[in-house]
Amino acid sequence: MAAEAVKESEAVVKPKAERQANCLACNKLIKKLKRYYRDGKFYCSKRCWRAFIDKSKLEEKK
Repeated sequence: MAAEAVKESEAVVKPKAERQANCLACNKLIKKLKRYYRDGKFYCSKRCWRAFIDKSKLEEKK
């Protein structure tokens, strides 16, 4: 009985998380050679990362 319960819990598999394909700031396609990773997210450059941070700070103030 206990072995069956273990098998059922193993059968439930989490779906894979989709890979981020576009920059969060400019929505450009992120290429493997040129990508900027910060805080669990990918951006196409440091400038786009900075723009995304600035934009989110402005939204928080409003």
